[in-house]
Amino acid sequence: MQSSQSAQSPQSAPPAMPGTHFGCVGIGAGPANLSLASLLHGRPELSSLFLEGKPAFGWHDDQQIPGATLQVSLFKDLVTLADPTNRFSFLSYLHAQGRIYQFINAQFEAVPRREFRNYLSWVCENIENITFGEYVRSVSFDGVFRLHTDKRVLTADNVVLGVGTRPWVPDGVADLLGDRQFHVNDYATKAADLTGLRVVVVGGGQSGAEAFLDLLSRPRDRRPATVSWVSRRGNYLPIDDSPFTNDFFLPCFSDHFAGLDRAVREMFNTRNVLASDGISAHTLRAIYQRCYEERLIDGARDTFALYPGRAVTTVTPKPHGGWELRLENATAPSAAECLGADVVVWATGFRPTGFDLLAPIADRLSWEGDEPGIDQDFAIRWDGPAGHDIFVQNGARGQRGLADPNLSLVAWRSGRIMDRLLGTKTPEQVPSFLNWSCAPALDGVTEGV
Repeated sequence: MQSSQSAQSPQSAPPAMPGTHFGCVGIGAGPANLSLASLLHGRPELSSLFLEGKPAFGWHDDQQIPGATLQVSLFKDLVTLADPTNRFSFLSYLHAQGRIYQFINAQFEAVPRREFRNYLSWVCENIENITFGEYVRSVSFDGVFRLHTDKRVLTADNVVLGVGTRPWVPDGVADLLGDRQFHVNDYATKAADLTGLRVVVVGGGQSGAEAFLDLLSRPRDRRPATVSWVSRRGNYLPIDDSPFTNDFFLPCFSDHFAGLDRAVREMFNTRNVLASDGISAHTLRAIYQRCYEERLIDGARDTFALYPGRAVTTVTPKPHGGWELRLENATAPSAAECLGADVVVWATGFRPTGFDLLAPIADRLSWEGDEPGIDQDFAIRWDGPAGHDIFVQNGARGQRGLADPNLSLVAWRSGRIMDRLLGTKTPEQVPSFLNWSCAPALDGVTEGV
């Protein structure tokens, strides 16, 4: 996905050349815009082009830890939940690769993340309207949208932002990043050889769990001297993927959530964070079993340490190398703890890339905090003419809830955007069993909202 850079002035950009106008131009080619590109494929009534700043497809390539899996169903691919007949489904990929029977027989508890990454790459290879190695610097408007790239100027009736996320670390850490302190997004490269070192993993979510398990599972002659795992949460907590919680990831709940007061939405996202950011149960079991083997069977008492309920307050370089992490214990805030490390792995998540490229028209857009204010079709509310929309993919968690950055509603969201672009209306699925709204019941029964 295209990363954010400061918008540059479009004044000196050349005019758009003939043949460079499209009904829809997508910026970024991560899963969100790949979904829309897949659904629009073969639809001649709308010309489209998707631009990606990276020279080739990539999806968390440096975070593809062996054994890591998705936390969603295999049906939550790019297209299936919007169009099960689409040729770019995950099952179509397996069939095209000649491996569908082996995939079934493997009985994976969840889809391997590396396999899903290969699926996304396969989609890119088979869609003609994606261009890599072209970075969009800014978007302006003068009756049509003008997209100023590092190579040319394109015009479009509609724009779809799918610029993805960027690694996030706490304040004061960014300046310390390097080979011995890095975000888990760089794990595959920078954690390749940590033999004999003291490693601290910070972050109690799935990526932190996967990094801790990988380090503790390495052969003894390639293993760190110690592996410590620090989490702000009071324990290493599982993702809540129970049936009724998963109703938060239904299209009808996304629409319901969008209508709530902002304060209520913020409180909901905080209270229910484990619906999306907890650890898979099979990963937790594997970690606990590995700790059991290490300490109680092998008798290695000092090779790992677990520190739940701690916040890292400062990271200080030591005079002779390494780092000192100062921890604040939630149950004893006055009793400061210090932890020494040679390497720190920050598994602290991602944040939306940002909207700098909209700077030329930013004052014409509606905003809700740091997010562009969007309507029911994920189009930004702005003062431009009808039929010229800027859609936002994976950039409205505050308005659309926990599912917005998740794969769960990628296909549905793209389908709704496609309906707006084509002037069509796809029938909605059966609503939830849960009644979220406060609408009065009819004869004591109200269908899910």
